Formats: sequence, structure tokens, C-alpha cells
Amino acid sequence: MNPLRPDAATALPQRNARSADAAAGIKNLQQLIQLRWIAVVGQVFTIEMVHYSLGLVLPQREMLLVVGCLALFNVASLLRLRMGPVVVRNVELFLALLIDVAVLTVQLYLSGGTSNPFVFLYLLQITLGAVLLRGAYIWSIVITTLLCFGLLAVYHLPLELPQDLHQGLSSLYVIGLLVCFALNATLVVVFITRISLNLRERDARLAAARRRRVEEEHIVRMGLLASGAAHELGTPLSTLAVILGDWRRDERLAAHEPLQEDIGEMQAQVQRCKSIVSGILLSAGETRGEASVQTTVRTFVDALAEEWRSTRSMPRFVYDNDFGADTPMVSDTTLQQMVFNVLDNARDASPAWVRLAITRSADALRITVTDAGPGFAPGMLARLGTPYQSTKERPGGGLGLYLVLNVARTLGGSVTAHNRPEGGAEVTIELPLAAIALPGA
Repeated sequence: MNPLRPDAATALPQRNARSADAAAGIKNLQQLIQLRWIAVVGQVFTIEMVHYSLGLVLPQREMLLVVGCLALFNVASLLRLRMGPVVVRNVELFLALLIDVAVLTVQLYLSGGTSNPFVFLYLLQITLGAVLLRGAYIWSIVITTLLCFGLLAVYHLPLELPQDLHQGLSSLYVIGLLVCFALNATLVVVFITRISLNLRERDARLAAARRRRVEEEHIVRMGLLASGAAHELGTPLSTLAVILGDWRRDERLAAHEPLQEDIGEMQAQVQRCKSIVSGILLSAGETRGEASVQTTVRTFVDALAEEWRSTRSMPRFVYDNDFGADTPMVSDTTLQQMVFNVLDNARDASPAWVRLAITRSADALRITVTDAGPGFAPGMLARLGTPYQSTKERPGGGLGLYLVLNVARTLGGSVTAHNRPEGGAEVTIELPLAAIALPGA
């Protein structure tokens, strides 16, 4: 549950990058499956029309058998996608395109070879390869289609199709060329557009993952800086605590009641500072094991609300705990500081009233903080979680929600914010119970 460890800071963006590649691969394979179904239907229609309507002699049984094999391969590809999470690699797309080239080659061999006007469908396979594949795979498709074209020029079954190009649109060969051109153009426009959209979405996800990695690395650097500062502050705070303790026991000062009250308040504030320093060290990954406590969700949030109420000057603080059946968990100062950040921001915006509500949403802990302030500016809502986005005029402001969002993200949760119609803002933190639950509970 530590958001400032380097491994936690980089693992999630790396997973997002792999997820973006995987999603694009699956969508591209789906596009190939759809294109293959069109090829199956188109080949059956073309074979039957040429054989029965135009009266050309074709090895109909063999050609339909090839179409059947292509359909079976497509069914197998579809079942693979539906069996569960899959990773579609570049080599798999390459092999799928090779199957399509092989089927086209066999069909052309059975129907005239290079004299068949549909030989130019090889260009569609090359175009798909150029869009889907990378590096050597692209040129492998080009070389394969060139070899197939050369072999078909030598080896093929004859097709009684006159090469009467001078007859224009009265020529069956010209009509076949026109149909092939229209088919190529249509499929290129439709499917290349879809595939390009998939690739753009992947690139956008990768860009977001890279940006998130930079942000997480920024968190690591801030954590190291905060850890160093916390260590430096530890000594003077301990010195102050000792001095105040001596003053509290001094007989000459014991009779001065107002002074004793001031000393008590100073001790409380020093103790609070030491607690904040400890929280910074815990968030940076130091001495975490000493502060992790086995507790329950309701006990943890009740103590959290009580501590925040007692350490802040708040005229009206409303706390509602509707979590339901209690669940064992391991409490961590990081979680407490995350909620305190949101509550402190709400108090800054709405000094008179703040509400903290705890509910359960399926298998997640939902923490909702509501205020009656002016709400978020539209631009801030659009950039929720971006560092240094703040309406407070002070250097370094705007890190509160940024840190909260990154802690929640590291735990597999989420942070959402919106403005209420009646005024004020509402920030909701959702954390999966599995991420904070006591192991074995």
C-alpha cells in the first residue's frame, strides 16, 4: 500500500502500456476475422455466379472446399478470442495474413492464375500487412506475395476467360478488373480506417501510460525529498518535546495555570508534528511494519474521523458510517493521510461545513467527502489529478488531490470528483477491499 516505492511507481504504467498493446492487437485480429467472413461470403458468391451465370468451367468442389477450410480457420480464431484474456502478438497477425495469402493463392491456382483479374487482391494483403505489422514481418508479406504471383504465372489451372481488353466494359476480364478494383478500394477504406483508429487508440493509451510513469517518478522524487526533510525535522521536534516535558514538571511553572495550558497545547502540537513526520516516513516506505495495525474497516474510519475532528477547528463536521458488516483490514498511515488530504481541501473550501460518508459498494470501500464551498472550476475537473492544479495562491499548491489519486491508483482504486447542483463539491475515493484486507481474512 505504499505509493512512493519505485516498483509501485513504475509497475502500473508498464502494465498499462502492455494493456494498450494487447487491446490494439485484439481489435486488429477482430478486424481480420470480420474481413475473412466477407472473403468467405464473397468467394462463395463469386464461384457460384461465375459457374452458373457466366458459364465458365471452374473446379467448383475444390474451390468450395478451400472456402470451407478458411471458414473453419476463422471459427477457430473467433473461439480463441472468446475463451478469455488473450495476447495477440505481431507474429500471430503475421501468420493470420499468411493463411489469407495462402488461401487466395490456392483459389487463383484453381481459376487461371495471373490471368484471373482477382490476382490484384494481393495488394489488399500487402496493405493490411503494412498497417498491422512491423519490421521484417512487412517485407516477409511482400516477398511471399511476389513469390506466389510468380509461381501462379507458371503453375495454374486454365481459365477460359478471353483477354479481350479492347471491348471495354463488354469484356468479362475488364468487368472482373473493375469489380476487383472496387472491392480493393472499399475494403482498404473501411478496414484500414478501423485499424488506424485502433492503432491511434493504442498510441493514446501508451502516451497516457508514459505520462503517468513520469508523474509516478515525480512522486518518488518528492517522497525521497520529504523523507530527508522528515529525518532532519525529527531531531528538533524531539528536543522541543523534551524541553516542554521539563517545563511541565518544573515546580516554578506548575503553579502558573494559564502557562501550563499553553505548555499542554504546545506539547499537543509538537506531538501532531511528530505524527505528520512519521506519516511522511511511512509513506516513503520507512518503518512501515511498525505502524501497520490489524484492525477493521469500521474501527479504522471511526478513529480517522475522530482524529481529524479533534485536530482541526471545524464548526460543523458531519460523519456518517454506513459501511455495513465489518471487515478485517490492515490500517496504514498512508491511507489516513490520503483521506486527511481530501478533508483538509474540503475544509479550506468550506470552513463552516464538511461531511465524511463511509459506504460499501460491492467489494469496495467508498469514502465520500462533501463540502459547501464554491466547487471545482471546470478546467480543474477536466485535469483532475494533474499536479499543481490549485486555486490556492501558494507555491507548490495543487499536490493534494494528485497524491490522493496516485495512492488510490496504486491500490487499484479510483478517485472521482464533481460539483453538486445545490453547490459545493464532492470527492469520492473507491478502494477495493482486497487491497486493504487483512491477509487470510
